Amino acid sequence: MKLLRIKNTSDTYFSEAWQLYEDAFPIEERRLLEDQSLVLQNEQYHFDAIIDNNQFMGFILWWEFNTNRYIDHFATAVAQRNKGLGKAILSNFIKSSSKPIILEVELPICNLNKRRIQFYENVGFKLNQHPYKMPPLRKEQPAVELLLMTYPNNISLKEVDLFIEKCHPIIFKNNL
Repeated sequence: MKLLRIKNTSDTYFSEAWQLYEDAFPIEERRLLEDQSLVLQNEQYHFDAIIDNNQFMGFILWWEFNTNRYIDHFATAVAQRNKGLGKAILSNFIKSSSKPIILEVELPICNLNKRRIQFYENVGFKLNQHPYKMPPLRKEQPAVELLLMTYPNNISLKEVDLFIEKCHPIIFKNNL
């Protein structure tokens, strides 16, 4: 299994990854294709397709910052779920750097969201209870109330505010 960094919408595996992206995430958590094309040009952003024997298995979309890494989106292909692939990918991602990791999860208001949180906790992430809103990714939509999960430790409200101040202007550049 390997990660293949995609830098352009015409790259191999982008169309498969984009289809999974659209299927796996609600509209309010997805960029438009035009916005994604712009984000791909940012060197801090990694659109990594997960490939095994030339087969697309999923993706991990993440940002590299001076003080942390932020997982923007993560999904495995439907046929690959519940086989330990997601845990293996995240475990390798964790081991690849000593920087803390931040990601967003939907509120635990349904079983699917609770299971997703449990999945990340099983890999070692901590659920933070600080109020947090993701800026809208589309002009006509409101901000999305989410929770942050972090690895290896919980973060303080001050650290959340710092993440919003320093990282949001880069992550959500076209939407702020």
